[in-house]
Amino acid sequence: MIEIDGSAGEGGGQILRTALALSMCTGLPLRLTRIRAGRSKSGLMRQHLACVNAAVEISGAHATGAELNSQTLAFTPGPVRAGDYAFSIGTAGSCTLVLQTVWPALLMADAPSHLRLGGGTHNPMAPPFHFLDRSYAPLMRKLGAGVELKLQRLGFYPAGGGAIEAVIQPAAEHLCPFDLVDRGALMEEYAECFAPALPRAVARRELDQLGKDLGWDGHQLREAPVRQHEGPGNALLATLVYENVSEVFTEFGERGVTAEAVASSLVRDVLAYRATEAALGPYLADQWALPLALAVWRRRGEAAYTCSSVTAHAKTNFEVIERFLPVKFSTSAVRGAVRVAVAYVS
Repeated sequence: MIEIDGSAGEGGGQILRTALALSMCTGLPLRLTRIRAGRSKSGLMRQHLACVNAAVEISGAHATGAELNSQTLAFTPGPVRAGDYAFSIGTAGSCTLVLQTVWPALLMADAPSHLRLGGGTHNPMAPPFHFLDRSYAPLMRKLGAGVELKLQRLGFYPAGGGAIEAVIQPAAEHLCPFDLVDRGALMEEYAECFAPALPRAVARRELDQLGKDLGWDGHQLREAPVRQHEGPGNALLATLVYENVSEVFTEFGERGVTAEAVASSLVRDVLAYRATEAALGPYLADQWALPLALAVWRRRGEAAYTCSSVTAHAKTNFEVIERFLPVKFSTSAVRGAVRVAVAYVS
């Protein structure tokens, strides 16, 4: 039984999701206490409970404490089962977080799995769909884990209503860790604004300000088409495509914040990343740790990547991973970046 203090380190929902994923991957039972104890609304919220229920369904797990506001969860997984699954949060809670909870485990299945997920697709404090599709999924494929993602419908807070499909290929025997220390040559940069059910001028002002600040011309500034029944919502995205990695930065509009302020905030993130020599930005550096560690474990090897910074969120993620897998993370400063190494330990 792996005992995890859910209030340790960063103390958020990522502890729950990483622990659930690795419990299923390793078959080790889990007991999680003080879940999100330091947050203003502690315990399991609806989107966290959706992650637990999805994990129970794909692994036939036995779970106690799987209820709203619970601060304690005991989880004993069974074998991960490939299949066709549908998971809906029922609110604007992030369905991409549910996907990331079950994704690593379904790599260990013996056949492909088809997932349909409903909820928020573009939420603050969660990886937006386009980040998963353009930044995370290509690295997963390079790792040996085939996946196809499709956005059916955008979903924003507070309405939700988004829809994603994913096809995850089994990869337990194919995972192969690799180093990612250089982003490579710049191939393309562009911005998009998703603003369904909002005046067209909002998107235009955000893109114009971003283009002015970054020196991007008209063909790099794109107003995304709106699908039926989407919105309301506002997400401004900047995609930077390099030879070895793509990074997606997102800023969300909200009531009382000007279009120009939204653009300026996104520009700061882009410029901060550009100013380093790192391969990965801070969010991808966090998200990449778990699948890379799985590959290192399976191959009994080692790998490294560079990132612009290691956040408290990432450090906590490293610690949880080390509780389940015989791997060790280490960090060191390199020119213009931080080097993160993960190695198998016998």
